[in-house]
Amino acid sequence: MSRLLEPLSHGKLHLKNRLVMPPMATAKADADGNMTDELLAYYDEKSRGGALGLVITEHCYITKQGMNRTGQPSIADDGTIEGWRRMTEVFHRNGTKAVMQINHSGGACSSEATGLEVVAPSDIPSPSGRGETPRPLTHAEIDTIVEEFAAAARRVKEAGFDGVEIHGAHGYLLNQFFSPLTNKRTDEYGGDVVGRTRMHLHVIAAVRRAVGDSFPILLRLGARDYVEGGTRIEDSVAAAISFERAGVDVLDITGGLTGYIRPGHDEPGYFAELSEAVMGVVSIPVILTGGVTEPEQAEGLLAEGKADLIGVGRAILKDSGWALRAVHSLEAQS
Repeated sequence: MSRLLEPLSHGKLHLKNRLVMPPMATAKADADGNMTDELLAYYDEKSRGGALGLVITEHCYITKQGMNRTGQPSIADDGTIEGWRRMTEVFHRNGTKAVMQINHSGGACSSEATGLEVVAPSDIPSPSGRGETPRPLTHAEIDTIVEEFAAAARRVKEAGFDGVEIHGAHGYLLNQFFSPLTNKRTDEYGGDVVGRTRMHLHVIAAVRRAVGDSFPILLRLGARDYVEGGTRIEDSVAAAISFERAGVDVLDITGGLTGYIRPGHDEPGYFAELSEAVMGVVSIPVILTGGVTEPEQAEGLLAEGKADLIGVGRAILKDSGWALRAVHSLEAQS
């Protein structure tokens, strides 16, 4: 049987195959981050046919201060839950499980968009931001953001999703804490890997309390910055071990401050060196996304032990029928 079509059952997570549509921003929410018919139609089209094992939505902001840009969906208050229930009904009707990615953009926010002060671990502009110099977060503000992650995760569960993903990649807030290039703090949230992942661990613990023991928690890890002085594979291996111990059910591996791009690389699975390293130290499933455009490429990465699940982003973004054709092709070969 095709490796990509094999079911995955691990603890709380049960998927019919190993094909994942990863988070990709659409900017299709309204100006206040609320659900729109356009956003519903987009995810309906992408998940129709039931070929995907899992869809992970684009990043949704947990608080207005953490909004990345206008049109980004919100999970910042209870008023958003009903709109997201309409979305999960679409996914489940189409035979697809769905996870919402929740995020605070930190120094990548824009005061012009949010009307609020830009905050981050340190007063260093985010490489993925608008060039604004953020104000370093106080301890009390960090505690507040941790609780905002937890409240957002509760809403995700109430909306009927099958899990929640904490965004810790692509130059956003948790990635800013993780990277030594954007975290120059001298308190317990800075310094070595233990300090730079302390907020992650607080978020994981708070989210787990909010959603209970049986709800899957994923974490997207920006596992290397590919910039001199940035996060290294060794940092991410250590972080992955601590995240599994803290209760994360799936690690979703991608790039750090350079985003979903690995400079100078476009081969299938171009973050495979990162996912393979993480695979070697954890027992939970690992997702790899990047550069996969053909089902045979996904098959090869799974066969080589680079990951447990394969995310296919740009190919599905360009062609909503890609997943269904891929599944039919692999079924025909079996």
